[in-house]
Amino acid sequence: MNFKKKILCIGAGYVGGPTMAMIARKCPDYKITVVDINAARIAAWNGPEIPIYEPGLEEVVRQQRNKNLFFSTDVDAGIREADIIFVAVNTPTKSFGEGAGKAADLQYWEKTARQILANSGKGKIIVEKSTLPVRTAEAMERILNSNDKGLHFEVLSNPEFLAEGTAIADLENPDRVLIGSRETPEGLKARQEVVDIYAHWVPRKNIIESNVWSAELSKLVANAFLAQRVSSINSISALCEKTEADVGEVAYAIGTDSRIGPKFLKASVGFGGSCFQKDILNLVYICQSYGLTEVADYWESVVKLNQWQQQRFVQTILSSLFNTVAGKRIALLGFAFKADTGDTRESPAITVARGLAEEHAQVVVSDPKAVPQAKIDLKDLGTFVEFEVDPYKACEGAHAVAILTEWKQYKDLDFDRILASMQAPAFLFDGRNILDHKALFDKGFNVFAIGKTPLSHF
Repeated sequence: MNFKKKILCIGAGYVGGPTMAMIARKCPDYKITVVDINAARIAAWNGPEIPIYEPGLEEVVRQQRNKNLFFSTDVDAGIREADIIFVAVNTPTKSFGEGAGKAADLQYWEKTARQILANSGKGKIIVEKSTLPVRTAEAMERILNSNDKGLHFEVLSNPEFLAEGTAIADLENPDRVLIGSRETPEGLKARQEVVDIYAHWVPRKNIIESNVWSAELSKLVANAFLAQRVSSINSISALCEKTEADVGEVAYAIGTDSRIGPKFLKASVGFGGSCFQKDILNLVYICQSYGLTEVADYWESVVKLNQWQQQRFVQTILSSLFNTVAGKRIALLGFAFKADTGDTRESPAITVARGLAEEHAQVVVSDPKAVPQAKIDLKDLGTFVEFEVDPYKACEGAHAVAILTEWKQYKDLDFDRILASMQAPAFLFDGRNILDHKALFDKGFNVFAIGKTPLSHF
């Protein structure tokens, strides 16, 4: 088949895989190839069980795979063939050297840039899909355009705004698609080519064009603002527990103000995922590098409050269980950082499990999708942790149950059965405020929820 354009995506993770699958579905006249050096991951994308759990994704991949959607480990061949290259490689937070703990680790990104140059026989459009510090495109341009081949590359920023668990819906009906480029004739021409891809299905009014620096910064700022709202309502949840106010009622009241709105005002054990903390710390580092100390401190406080909220949840369990959890079985229902995903990166459940294990509790982790990854995340805890997919088995003999992920099936559990199988007195800690607390109290549970007055039988 003769394809209009050949698109390559380097990186077959949570961003690259779903994004390219949707482009393949909506642009049948484009050949889409996704490459990754992880052979096992590519084999999974080509196999019966794809490596990412995301509602609706498997169906899209099956429809398009080997038609105009291909997965390969041959990165060099993909680069040679491509007209447009999306870069979706991992950019974790640095764990060493200057900026450790805050700055983005760009080593994989730079290696990719050099690999693109080494295997290109013609100029190409390079699209940043990875979350990167502002002005990273300039560094990539310098690497790519400092060549003796006479080749010219245009580097654009097209940050992703996907929410795990709803990625396919977000891709099919996005709030906006942001595309940034240089404001030069060559940059604007390249920008239009990327606009044309999304215009196959995204209304033109939802495609935002900007300069490349604004696009890069917008991704970091969007996640920072969303995380800020979560930390803000979580800070109020602590005050509600002290004053007998109800954080749900407070959130509803302020959310009806059109200037504030209701989204991201749900109090919880804390936010997780691959983006929020990483992007805020990246923003903090950028502000510090420009001498904006007060700005950096402000945004860093959002992360600190989130960490405090997780630690506070552990402390609530400890103090409620008579100031000791040593030897007590505590079932954690949910380990993914949110429902409808198997992703556990920066999940509050990791902090909770480790905090309880430090107190020598017998932690039992249960999750419908994330148990395999949980075993990796907590492999060093030894006999202080066990894993059980079945929530009923996880709760058998438990002194306490904690809800840490808002999986829909947890709302429908038979809590009479769970109560009968637990040690008395039975404690339930709802870290996501998804259950009917009064009904559980009436059954006999001692119920502790985020931002609400505890319901205790003694």
